[in-house]
Amino acid sequence: MAAWQPSAEGPGKFHIFVHTTSWKKLTVLVSPDQTVQELIDKLKDLDITVRLAKGKLFYRNKQLEGKKTLRHYGITPNSVLYYIQSFPDVLVQPAGSGTIESATRDLFFALRWMKVSDSSDKVSESTEAPRSSEQTHSLGAPPPMVPTQETPHWQNLGSRSQGHCWVCQEPSFPEVTPTITQVSSKNRLKYQAHLPREGIYQCSITGLAFEVKSAVTVTYWNTRWTRHLSEDEQDTLMPAGPLFHIKVQAGVVQKVFLPHFICLAECGADRPCFIAHFEYEMMTLETPTLLMPFYAVLDNPSFSLLGVLWRKMRSSFGSVPVHSLVLLFQQLSAANTTLHLYLIPNDKSVKQAIIEQETDWNSKVIPKPPPLTPLFLGCVYRVAGTNSVEITPDEHLTFCYRSPKKQQLFVEIYIKNVEEDTELSITNTRDNVRVWKTLLRSGDIRLTPQKPPPHGCHTPSGAAFVKKNKTELCSRMAQVPSIVLHLQDANVINKDEEEEVLSQDTRQRKNRVLLELLERKGPEAQEQLYQILRDKDPYLIADLEKSS
Repeated sequence: MAAWQPSAEGPGKFHIFVHTTSWKKLTVLVSPDQTVQELIDKLKDLDITVRLAKGKLFYRNKQLEGKKTLRHYGITPNSVLYYIQSFPDVLVQPAGSGTIESATRDLFFALRWMKVSDSSDKVSESTEAPRSSEQTHSLGAPPPMVPTQETPHWQNLGSRSQGHCWVCQEPSFPEVTPTITQVSSKNRLKYQAHLPREGIYQCSITGLAFEVKSAVTVTYWNTRWTRHLSEDEQDTLMPAGPLFHIKVQAGVVQKVFLPHFICLAECGADRPCFIAHFEYEMMTLETPTLLMPFYAVLDNPSFSLLGVLWRKMRSSFGSVPVHSLVLLFQQLSAANTTLHLYLIPNDKSVKQAIIEQETDWNSKVIPKPPPLTPLFLGCVYRVAGTNSVEITPDEHLTFCYRSPKKQQLFVEIYIKNVEEDTELSITNTRDNVRVWKTLLRSGDIRLTPQKPPPHGCHTPSGAAFVKKNKTELCSRMAQVPSIVLHLQDANVINKDEEEEVLSQDTRQRKNRVLLELLERKGPEAQEQLYQILRDKDPYLIADLEKSS
């Protein structure tokens, strides 16, 4: 073990290096008697991704405990540690083994991230000493895992076809639900979010996030890239997320987090990312202060039109990795087994636009997981199914990015025989690799969706229905902003009560606060909610009445 070496920063202090899953290498000044938790607290001040997501420190393939000191683990000058963001549990299978062993993604990605040879735990002796006590360096893709006897190969995990982009974990911000108004003259939705105090807040609908130093109200809406990018610019630059028009009081927003859908884990060290700033019909390209999974961050921004662009490169045409979503809906007003399938980039604005369109078409969503491997814009994917599935207008679907204001591409799926389970899959036609599959079971598809009984039938009153199904409504009721707006129009609740409901940070909390508020107001208020739900979500009403 190397001897303790004093630093010029103070007696007994020295520098170590910490790799993070945001592809940064942090240079940190520490002392041997500092605890691991004290080191993590210092990392939070250096890297926002450490502050936003829980994680664990690893050194020489071992997880470090928060209360123990750096001396306990033999951490010496120039040691290399790894801060690995926490992941849910996953099953992994060692190569050559016939059994499935339980492990955590934390351990898997820690092993994958780290070079396990002793030489990788130390910076070369000839490495120049850091010039300051805390310094940040950009990194490329995570270093490949070097297998040893202690670190076996893992079969079918971490490869391109098995969810490499699991590394890209979306940060979790407190959510705010904006007030939505329809600008009829321009056929667009305008969002207005009140951020109540200092902190970071994310729009629950668009994914746009802000770090503010005091309370402020932000107004924003989506606009089309094609209206602002010239043809020459579209030949060289690719939209990597929505374009927002943002209005806010100057000097209050410290950071803006602009959503993007590029898979950073797959694109390597070459990341030609820019933030486009349009002002007076002129575009300025700015380099993000921080490029992190799902967000490009800009410090002390000035606002007008902002969005994330990715420079197209001839050598990588058709190979920019993109996080994607598969949205599946059942048409309740059509044949019992008519489905709509969408394949879109992971853009919350586009997803919300599709949900609103399908709601107007009287459809219900069938929740299914997204592809675990990144897809590629411009590629053609083939949708297939078992059990006498008919797909129209064509089984081939081009993966492309369209403005939330435009009609999104989808295929219509008709299943003739729904008494058996049906498998749906999506395959890349370029290499014939299956990128997504799901199983539709009898519980996913309703054979005979029922409409609520007409007025006059012998059914419980609306108030009794709401009271009886309070628990189910709390967990399943959707479209809360729209419901609250209707209740306010009917003079059931006032503006302050509307803000109280919408200020809750999750949909379930919004539902609970609304239901408790209407319960205090009495049966007439609950009756109004029942009538609104009959109109907005007849399938939910029918399902609850049938089950009761």
